Amino acid sequence: MKKLLFDFFPLVLFFVAFKVADIYVATWVAIACSVLQILWLKLRGRPIEATNWMNVIIIVVFGGATIYFHNDTFVKWKPTVLYWMFALILLGARLLMNKNVLRKMLATQMRLPDRIWDRLSDTWAGFFLFAGALNLVVAFSGYFTLEQWAAFKAFGMTILLVIFAIGQSVWLGRHMQEVPATPGPVALPEKTND
Repeated sequence: MKKLLFDFFPLVLFFVAFKVADIYVATWVAIACSVLQILWLKLRGRPIEATNWMNVIIIVVFGGATIYFHNDTFVKWKPTVLYWMFALILLGARLLMNKNVLRKMLATQMRLPDRIWDRLSDTWAGFFLFAGALNLVVAFSGYFTLEQWAAFKAFGMTILLVIFAIGQSVWLGRHMQEVPATPGPVALPEKTND
């Protein structure tokens, strides 16, 4: 739950800055928050996940381009690029290298049959492809305002992600196998002098 709040906080600040000022101030806020999150993790000695690095690099590049060119198109592309990169990593690792990234990340927390690991990876990749495409529709179709896109980016995508994750958890519950307990030290019987 803490991680979800940690990841959600910059989105809220982005939206607040957008409402108070404009998309360019909000973009500065998003860049600053992403960089500060990395620094916070570093100072606390916590591991910095690859997703954190990807997010900060993409927001600095696309947000920086938005600010430099004074064009909101770049920042609107940022969620799509991030989601499609996640999908590409999941699909590419599985199809080209026969590796399941999710299994590598979660194998210590749960056991699943191989085919379920593969389906889990594929459904998450599908979700990220869908999320990226949906962002493009909201950002560029002409049916939505910039304000509606900002709200969708901050809250709509987060709600969709949570709903999808809950659905995946329910589905996984049917396929989970018991994780064997790691053997601890074996207590030897005490020696007696008889």
